[in-house]
Amino acid sequence: MYNNTFGNIFRLTSFGESHGKAIGGVIDGFPAGISIDEDFIQHELDRRRPGQSALTTARKEADKVEFLSGIYEGVSTGCPIGFVIWNTNQHSNDYDNMKDVFRPSHADYTYTQKYGVRDHRGGGRSSARETIARVVGGALAKLALKQLGVTVTAFTSQVGIYKLDKDYTHYDLSVAEENPVRCPDPEMAKQMGDYIYNIKGEGDTVGGVISCVVKGCPIGLGQPVFGKLHAALGNAMLSINAAKGFEYGQGFGSMNLKGSQQNDLFYNDNGHIALRTNRSGGIQGGISNGEDIYFRVAFKPVATVLMEQPTVDVNGRETVLQARGRHDACVLPRAVPIVEAMTAMTLLDYYLLDRASRLF
Repeated sequence: MYNNTFGNIFRLTSFGESHGKAIGGVIDGFPAGISIDEDFIQHELDRRRPGQSALTTARKEADKVEFLSGIYEGVSTGCPIGFVIWNTNQHSNDYDNMKDVFRPSHADYTYTQKYGVRDHRGGGRSSARETIARVVGGALAKLALKQLGVTVTAFTSQVGIYKLDKDYTHYDLSVAEENPVRCPDPEMAKQMGDYIYNIKGEGDTVGGVISCVVKGCPIGLGQPVFGKLHAALGNAMLSINAAKGFEYGQGFGSMNLKGSQQNDLFYNDNGHIALRTNRSGGIQGGISNGEDIYFRVAFKPVATVLMEQPTVDVNGRETVLQARGRHDACVLPRAVPIVEAMTAMTLLDYYLLDRASRLF
């Protein structure tokens, strides 16, 4: 298995399986001299961890990060940053009835066909537990981006049939962390939460959309051909478990507009070039233009449902599977910090690429 490394200059290589001893990673290319707030990094992990509300899986994992290298007296040294999060609360027996069957819409079948072997306990390497390493990498990237004045904020904008009816500029995004759904509209958050709770009671699952907003991004990140910034963000988002779609700016929502209606017009704002609108989502020609970058990521319903479903075993015999164990009914609340993490790592990587490509 290869392609366990993300990034070009800022590079995260993750390792570990959901029911192995640990999940961890090595970060290469992180700048020296960045103050490392380990409490902030742990807080980011706490936002992703299971068992944080009645809407998420009941599994309890402390998810405490232990740094092994690359940090001295609270400051990055420029050396590779190694870290590990020990797995402490696996219930591997919950997966015994899945050992010889293929779970619908999981990676079981494709892994078996490709590698000839798979870890049936929670999906092994294909488990979303691998994203712990991404959150650590993203938290470090956020600390570096903070010095550039760049902020990354994601939030739940749709759960099933319930969705926000205005764009992000109409909401106070800081209140999203005040409810378990992570939606910036408290009234809509309650409806979303009630819906997830009811779906969970049925043993079923539901999907939705996470929106993300980047403020303070410098002009010039990205390349105009194969290194487009929006393509890099799309690649990062679609590498997240259960992600099914990506759109930036007005995306598919502007397909009914004419070019004259879609274009962002320039004007002179007291000697500075500015835009009257930001339908492009902060990226034009594959390069950041200094406006807010905003995009949306669609997540499918969690594939593990706690009800009987027909399937086949490893020998092709038809059978029925009823999953057991502790699973999320909706991935969105816990995926919000993952979306932020992948965004932050992409932006820091492309900032470092931009610096490396310029002589002055």
